[in-house]
Amino acid sequence: MSSGSVFAQNNAEKFKVSGNCGMCETRIEKAALEVDGVSVADWNKESQMIDVTFDSSKTDIHKVHMAIAKAGHDTQMHKAKDEVYNKLPGCCQYERGALTQATSHEGDDHSTCSHKLEKKDSDHSECTRPNKKKSGSCCNK
Repeated sequence: MSSGSVFAQNNAEKFKVSGNCGMCETRIEKAALEVDGVSVADWNKESQMIDVTFDSSKTDIHKVHMAIAKAGHDTQMHKAKDEVYNKLPGCCQYERGALTQATSHEGDDHSTCSHKLEKKDSDHSECTRPNKKKSGSCCNK
């Protein structure tokens, strides 16, 4: 008789997320925590930083960035869609541009990225991660 155990592979990451107030904090943390495998999400209004702990066997940091951007908040990797940002309450509409210096990602493989389904292959305007071509893609996939 043998027994096996699976251990969670917890990773902790810290990154910048744009926001202004307590409502932003609630929205940002909720978006991160809705990603399967994320166990901790704590955003600090003053530093504009989020601490995230996640099980790397269930998710990756890219998915966390994307979930937060889909909620309307720019991250270091992804810019929120203008339509989503514009629907945020007035107090939550932060000054944009500081985090999201989008770069060209032509030639990168975004076949596993959800935003590829919404855009042409060569248009990665939502991606803000520098073109490092890690594992063949700017999204580290």
